[in-house]
Amino acid sequence: MFKGRNTTRMLVTMALLSAIEVVLARFIVPMPNPTMRFSIEAVPIIVAGYLYGPVAGAIVGLVGDAVGTLFSGYGYNPLFAVPPMLIGLCAGLMRPMLYKKVSFLRILATFLPAVIVGSVLWQSYWLSFFYGTHSFVWFLGSRAVQFAITSVVNAAVIFGLFKSRVFDVLHLWPPVGVQAPVQENNNQASVIS
Repeated sequence: MFKGRNTTRMLVTMALLSAIEVVLARFIVPMPNPTMRFSIEAVPIIVAGYLYGPVAGAIVGLVGDAVGTLFSGYGYNPLFAVPPMLIGLCAGLMRPMLYKKVSFLRILATFLPAVIVGSVLWQSYWLSFFYGTHSFVWFLGSRAVQFAITSVVNAAVIFGLFKSRVFDVLHLWPPVGVQAPVQENNNQASVIS
């Protein structure tokens, strides 16, 4: 993963995405209570998975979470780093779904399994265990609503980024080694819909 000509560019991009994740998770976020926040913090993690693969996505999720706890005041708990790592890992593993066609539903499908397993189930269990103020079922219900909303928003933001062609302009998409889809009849048919 960390070999070749583009290693420096990849590491710089991953560091930048981690920093963006920290800002989105800790500073630009409505947080109704200590266990719930509405943010688009997953966007840079998912993008890292798309651009550089599952390991890079997991690393950005881990680094963003670890650095972000320095600003939150809640302290670091490695159990809570699992969901962002799963999101980056899942996005990286599922990115081939986007090679031929990028759509809102395909983007949502690339990270939704990790959100359900990690952010909803895993984190609800551990929040109920550590906080003890509410039951697992209460956390499960409130976090399911929270992540239903934020997942749709995350997918919309990422779809907007693809639609703006920012990754194409920066020569980040399609990933190295993946051939760009052939456009039909030279009429600039878009693979983004």
